Amino acid sequence: MRTQVGIIGAGPAGLFLAHLLHRAGIDSIIVESRSREDVEGTVRAGVLEHWVVELMNGMGLGERMMREGHFHDGITLQWNRERHHVDITGLTGGKRVVVYPQHEVLKDLIAARLNDGGQILFSARVAGVRDMLTEKPEILLQDGRVLTCDFVVGADGFHGPARQAIPGRAEFDKIYPFGWLGILTHAPLSWHELIYANQAGGFALMSTRTPEIQRMYVQCDPADDIATWSDARIWDTLHARLDTGPDWTLHEGPIFQKGIIPLRSFVCETMRYGRLFLAGDAAHIVPPTGAKGLNLAVADVLVLSRALEAKIRHNRDDGLDRYAGVCLRRIWKAERFSWYMTTMLHQNDQESAFEGRIHFADLDLVRTAPSAAKLLAENYVGLPFDE
Repeated sequence: MRTQVGIIGAGPAGLFLAHLLHRAGIDSIIVESRSREDVEGTVRAGVLEHWVVELMNGMGLGERMMREGHFHDGITLQWNRERHHVDITGLTGGKRVVVYPQHEVLKDLIAARLNDGGQILFSARVAGVRDMLTEKPEILLQDGRVLTCDFVVGADGFHGPARQAIPGRAEFDKIYPFGWLGILTHAPLSWHELIYANQAGGFALMSTRTPEIQRMYVQCDPADDIATWSDARIWDTLHARLDTGPDWTLHEGPIFQKGIIPLRSFVCETMRYGRLFLAGDAAHIVPPTGAKGLNLAVADVLVLSRALEAKIRHNRDDGLDRYAGVCLRRIWKAERFSWYMTTMLHQNDQESAFEGRIHFADLDLVRTAPSAAKLLAENYVGLPFDE
């Protein structure tokens, strides 16, 4: 098999890159270890930054998102049983975010890619990559097939083989001592926008999927056995962390999905090795508190697609040489914001009481200082590109 750009992974980074390259007239093949059903059926949250929404619409991929997504002009922060609305739109000159789950984005991208005649090799496990320092790198599949490329992009997530193939890579990692227990419930909407709460023992997040299905999270020990979290315990915890008094009601309903995820921050600064380039979760992980994961992945491949087009069409190397530096400036700002939101909104037994009070002061600063609210809003809706 032969292609110009071999992409490992049919997640947001890989699929967006394939579409961007296709629009530049560059051929690519995506290799994905999971089946199409598994990719589309893995439920993931999704908050799309303003520029990502514009990009999807500009690429002709946003019709269903515009019809089914939930547009939000702001978010709500809550502590001490009080709520504060952060006016994202007003603070950023009219920008909004869209709550549209990641798996729905992937469904749209996969369908459009196949409709364009693009190749996605599902259920194709990668055994390794080789010859990254030559002009003809190769992706080796476990079934014996070999995909020869001009360039290889590892968009295969934190546990994928692409990053492991880079010797001497520079990595930075932080593991948080808490996780999230997430649920999906059949219940009516309880609030008009996302609520981020730090109250009564820890963090809670209220989000939405549809008018009838809500997504909620509570802080927990990442080592907890999900079996110890009965539905009654989950609702009791949500009430404690989200209630504000008799004037507001948390609507309950049947829980049909629940699970626990750990939280970590991670950056691999070595995003290039010869003709191998990392993008998305292969290069960086953020805790979901800042809603940056998918957006960072798309930012990576937007920069990379332009660099690949300059190289393939005009034999210019400068974009590829600058790829990691351009992306890392944005990545570290997103890591900072995600860390800020996570530490501010979670209660951490490893911190002192002094640090806990500082986090509540950070929340109150957003309430009282327009500059602090504006900085939060600008980061949440998506920073401008610095190339």
